[in-house]
Amino acid sequence: MTTDTAPAHGFISRSLFAFAIFYGGMVCIAGVLGNKQVALGPLAVEAGIFAFLLLVVTSSSVAELHGRQTANRLVLWGFVPLLVSLALTIVVLAVPAAAEMDPARLSAFETMMTGTPRIWLGGIIAYGVSTFLNVTIFTRLKGREGSRLLWLRSAVASVLSQIVDTLIFITISFYGVFPIGELLVGQMLAKVVLSIVLVPPLIYIFVALGRRLDLSPA
Repeated sequence: MTTDTAPAHGFISRSLFAFAIFYGGMVCIAGVLGNKQVALGPLAVEAGIFAFLLLVVTSSSVAELHGRQTANRLVLWGFVPLLVSLALTIVVLAVPAAAEMDPARLSAFETMMTGTPRIWLGGIIAYGVSTFLNVTIFTRLKGREGSRLLWLRSAVASVLSQIVDTLIFITISFYGVFPIGELLVGQMLAKVVLSIVLVPPLIYIFVALGRRLDLSPA
């Protein structure tokens, strides 16, 4: 059953518990996966988009099952693993490597994990703005058309939030470093296509899973 309020004090449903754990993991892994760029036919996109789209799917599913307030809290709590993982990355990079560590492996690790302050800042701001925007659009569309057209609400919210995410992240991270126009267009196109193709069916799966978890006997 869908509700527009947060769970009662001291109680958390099975679906919300499971989705919150999953959400925290996707927040942490998105930045790591983003170090690889993958080719999807003619489109090129950083691989972190797959984890980020799962964040969109999870937050939208929580909004569908438990309401906007609970989904926004999930997004807000997502800053905790994001910031802690960033702090741990900085600490680990600062600690001297063991003498026995293979230099080539150490170099690859440092190349993958090292980011500029602008990139880190861009990622944090883009995460917050785009995920809150996704929940807002998703729930407002539901308020207008009811519980029908879940596929349309999920696609529209995901597409718009991904466009905003791309604008924020690339502008903060790379504006003034090199021309960003072509990169913006390419990333937006790739993310819009992935949002339309992947997000709606995944939200149906997540919502069905959440309802099944909540109906299961304790």
